Amino acid sequence: MNIGVIFAGGIGSRMHSKDRPKQFLEVYQKPIIIYTLEHFENNPLIDAIVIACVEEWIPYLEELLERFRIRKVRKVVPGGETGQLSIYQGLLAAKEVAGEEESIVLIHDGVRPLINSELLTRNIESVQTYGSAITAGSVTETIVVIDEEGTVQQVPERRVSRVAKAPQSFWLGDILNAQERAIREGNTHVIDSCTLMQMYGYRLHMVDGPNENIKITTPEDYYTMRAILQAKEDAQIYNGLDEG
Repeated sequence: MNIGVIFAGGIGSRMHSKDRPKQFLEVYQKPIIIYTLEHFENNPLIDAIVIACVEEWIPYLEELLERFRIRKVRKVVPGGETGQLSIYQGLLAAKEVAGEEESIVLIHDGVRPLINSELLTRNIESVQTYGSAITAGSVTETIVVIDEEGTVQQVPERRVSRVAKAPQSFWLGDILNAQERAIREGNTHVIDSCTLMQMYGYRLHMVDGPNENIKITTPEDYYTMRAILQAKEDAQIYNGLDEG
């Protein structure tokens, strides 16, 4: 099976949204998380979706899934105390859905909606070939590595540098093993699955994603998303006029 593991456990402190977590903010009358889920819903290779959500917002999420006809969601579970533990809860839910079937999981932020179906397909193919897929973004400015005092230690070449984004995809058994080892060792704040898997010696393969694949965490990100969606809608309209 190919299972989307969506984590939506954040409360959006950097977004300064008082009424609701950032994943439930609406852009053009549709919540951000629904834009995200629709990519998984509409990709024919995705067999199921599980979501780790802020516990008190699960009933509202379930209403949204019904309203927007998201049918592939098999489980919605409460998130954990950290981002890593929220992912772990989602992976446990994916294991219940998969049973004994060897499965690929595509771990993705609920607030990273500007992906596409092709990216999900390439993630699956990369796991089948290389055992992992870390979605990347190209680097458009120079990256520097510094020490604790702020002294530059290394300036990697831009052509071989990438920004790790999502989805981050693995065989379910591999990522669960790494998660459970980390938890046994008291590591529960690892920033993302890419970092976790490298900690335990797994080889990682990068898959380039669309440039607009941003995470919606600040008001600026929100307005960027809205502008991108508007630009895409305008392009459809004006292309149609040109064809006519």
